[in-house]
Amino acid sequence: MSLSGAGKLGAPTCSFDPRRHAWYPPTVDTSTPLAQGHLMMNNTLTGSKQAFVPVDGRTVRWYTCGPTVYDSSHVGHARTYLSLDIMRRIMTDYFHYNVLYHVNITDIDDKIIMRARQNVLIENLIDDATKNGKLTLEEVKAMIGAAVVEASEKLEKKRQQIEGALKEATERQDSRSRMEQEGLLDQQKLKVSNLESEKARIDAAMKDTNISQDAKQLILVSKSVLADKLDAEKGHLVTDHSVFIKHARYYEKEFMEDMEALGIREPDVLTRVTEYMPQIIVFIEKIVQRKMAYESNGSVYLSLDAFQAAGHNYRKLSPAAAGTETSAAELAESEGALSSGSEKRNPNDFALWKSSKPGEPAWDSPWGPGRPGWHIECSAVASDILGENLDIHSGGEDLKFPHHDNELAQSEACLGACCGGGGSGECHQWVNYFTHTGHLHIEGLKMSKSLKNFVTIREALEKNSPRLLRILFLMQGWDQPMNYSQQTTDDARSKETTFKAFFRQVEALARGDYLADEVGWRMGDYDRELSYALLAAQKKVHESLLDNFNTKEAMLALLQVISQANIYLRIPDVKPAVLTLKSIAIYVTQILKVFGVVQGNDDFGFEMSGGDDAGGSSAVGPMIDALVSFRTKIRDEALSAVKNSKGDPSSAAKAIQAILETCDALRDEILPTVGIRLEDRPEGTLWNREDPATMMKELEEKKAREAELRKGKIEKKLVAKEKELAKLRDSLQVPDQMFRTDEFKEWDEMGVPIVNADGTPVGAGQIKKKKKAIEKQMKMYDELMSKADGNPQALLDATEAEVKKLQEEVAALSI
Repeated sequence: MSLSGAGKLGAPTCSFDPRRHAWYPPTVDTSTPLAQGHLMMNNTLTGSKQAFVPVDGRTVRWYTCGPTVYDSSHVGHARTYLSLDIMRRIMTDYFHYNVLYHVNITDIDDKIIMRARQNVLIENLIDDATKNGKLTLEEVKAMIGAAVVEASEKLEKKRQQIEGALKEATERQDSRSRMEQEGLLDQQKLKVSNLESEKARIDAAMKDTNISQDAKQLILVSKSVLADKLDAEKGHLVTDHSVFIKHARYYEKEFMEDMEALGIREPDVLTRVTEYMPQIIVFIEKIVQRKMAYESNGSVYLSLDAFQAAGHNYRKLSPAAAGTETSAAELAESEGALSSGSEKRNPNDFALWKSSKPGEPAWDSPWGPGRPGWHIECSAVASDILGENLDIHSGGEDLKFPHHDNELAQSEACLGACCGGGGSGECHQWVNYFTHTGHLHIEGLKMSKSLKNFVTIREALEKNSPRLLRILFLMQGWDQPMNYSQQTTDDARSKETTFKAFFRQVEALARGDYLADEVGWRMGDYDRELSYALLAAQKKVHESLLDNFNTKEAMLALLQVISQANIYLRIPDVKPAVLTLKSIAIYVTQILKVFGVVQGNDDFGFEMSGGDDAGGSSAVGPMIDALVSFRTKIRDEALSAVKNSKGDPSSAAKAIQAILETCDALRDEILPTVGIRLEDRPEGTLWNREDPATMMKELEEKKAREAELRKGKIEKKLVAKEKELAKLRDSLQVPDQMFRTDEFKEWDEMGVPIVNADGTPVGAGQIKKKKKAIEKQMKMYDELMSKADGNPQALLDATEAEVKKLQEEVAALSI
């Protein structure tokens, strides 16, 4: 904790030593917890910000739910783990708490079981259709058709159930249930839309002459609908335990690689559920012994009736719903797709141990072969690693209920009088602070694998750097919902560019010999205001981080001081206070380091790959200075020559233009490969060191944009030239030959038909109409002959050649 001053002095102190004069101590500001230096944290347990006080001094025991590793992680997961990484860095690197950070991997779960089984069954189906000869192509097509019908019927049945529940909730004026059903209906509509898209892809494959005759391709195109059908029919036949472990290990490794790619620090402790079975079983046994859980048909359930009778509260994280019946959707989320729950005493009771059915992995237990319920794993593992009273427990907003509420209940039921405190002798508080990261939305709905509206982390990193994604999340409240869109990523990119440009500017100034000039403030009040801007930014950042890790306000404070520095640098004839500007750059970098935006040990600026320094202080600096100086002299001379040539097309002017192009190529193509950025400005050329990979990516993106612009221009030319060609072809028609066809037998001197082929006269209206057409064609023909100097075929051939050339250019740019 650090104290803040109130901006005035207090009463003088008295001294028993007569030689000592009176001292007037600064007054301590005690008006708010923030002023007193308390870190305030939004605690879901209370629904408000609370002063953070660790149980043991400055030691923080922190548990975070890890992923259920059944599929690739998406940006919604990045939202949670990046946000928590930022909070953890602030706790350790800024506030200097001693943090023990524990993450648990859920490597056995209904989702993992079903996905692993489905993958095996799809592989077996492909073998049966292509290798074993057990299925004909027509049988595969019939199976796909049946799967599509079943999927449609299942979704329709679910939609009707939701609409019925929504109607009932509306009639009984149950706003909570109504809102839940409305959300479920929106999700169901998206699932229906997704299925329609899948059906369209399947229909297209069936009509494709190549795919429709390839059983493997048809199965892969239809995998989503086939997988559900196969699992329902044959899932119980998958009995090899290694199938589930192999599946989990694959996606666990992918998740850890994604976290590394995002720059997220590894946890201090990483655990897996499957490696904690003995401890989990002991944990459940304790709850059973304390009469708060019961066995039923080989499964074990927490008895909410017994739990609440012992004086405990259920649904602490969602108190508005406490005492209400758990909804069907919440029960499905809690118990998983493979649970029936028919043997419960109370519908709201939840599974601690699940009896395994055929096709599900199993471990021996006092209640028979089975596996842990979803919630029990976290309680058992976290209590074993971090003790019986956790400082912080974190996870995504969607885990609040049922997962985290159920964790709290079973932990209190097991640990008894050991944790938290409370007058009844029972454990009433397993966790002191619960933090939940806000949902990430895409197109108005929560990003979710089940809704198939997700962007994987790897897909996101193909378009955006890890730094940009981190800036994106820093600009959002960690506990608030946010949108992932082109607009939010563009905003983050803009802010990244602002930081980069400022660092480059200060870097160039810092390379100079500032001691060769006056070193004090030479701009008077401008310098004073700049230094005060730094102090204001430091104060604002500190207050923001104390206030619930408010990184958005902290980032805005950094951007504000950069904006003020940029305004200062644009003052005419500025004599910059280099040390003050360098202090700003160093401070901004230090805070960005805390946030994980900057890695390495740079004084300021973004890091270089390979550990190179940002300030150009190594021996390569003078060499680059010399190169830039040489290029600048040549470029300036060439620019002057071009200006004086007044458009002279002589070989000398062309040579000068070639020199300028060579200078540009050095700037845009050669130096970026070694991490040197040049910026040509009116006042001269600045150079900076930067990550070569970043620069090359920027160069590729720039070339792609330029190619797209060139393609657009060429396409416009092509459209115009194709119209010109069509007109030329139309103009080639000799006017008096337009209507000399078998339809008529007599014409006048202009070629206007006057007698039809059957001898009847052509009507006056038709004669007038055709005469107009001939006159119009005559005008076009005359213009063509004039334009073509009497050789229209040569003009036509030349125009066709131009069209072909433009078509080839468009095709080349489309690759």
